[in-house]
Parts: sequence; C-alpha cells; structure tokens
Amino acid sequence: MFIVMLHYLQPIPVVEQHVEQHRAFLDRHYAAGHFIASGPQVPRIGGVILAQGLTREALDQVLAEDPFYREGVAQYQVVEFVPRKFAPALAPLFAAEQ
Repeated sequence: MFIVMLHYLQPIPVVEQHVEQHRAFLDRHYAAGHFIASGPQVPRIGGVILAQGLTREALDQVLAEDPFYREGVAQYQVVEFVPRKFAPALAPLFAAEQ
C-alpha cells in the first residue's frame, strides 16, 4: 500500500486550471482498483492519494500520467507501508496487503 503526498509547485489559480483533468485521471485509476482514497490537504498545499495493488514501479508509471505531474503543477512523495493493524471493518480492504 502507498501513501502519495502531492505538494503543489504552482499557485492555486494554476492548479485549478488542471483540476478537471486530474480528477479524470483519478477516476480512471479508481475504476482500475489502484486508488482507494484521495483528497486535498488542509490547508490546500497539495493532496493525498492512497494506492494499492501496484508495485512501486507501476505506481510511478501511473503517477507520470497525472496531469498535475505532466504540467509541473505538483511533485510527489511516495511512502510504501504494510498495514498490520486496522479497524475490523477495513479487513477486506487490507487482506491483500498482508
């Protein structure tokens, strides 16, 4: 499982110009089962994506498709982790990560 931290490199008005394409990118990868949660950071200095079911190399290829990356709007920090403890309701989500 991965936590992807996006940090904006451009002012919010520039970010907003690419949000629609970024959301379409997110939708494609939710449909593919790669992403399980995403959203903006508070304060709005970037975003966060939770990803699973990919190798690190495959995730890097996916992130390279993001319009935020292609257009130089955001940079990424990727943290890989193995969930060992989680709420019982999330067990089906994390079973493949064990």
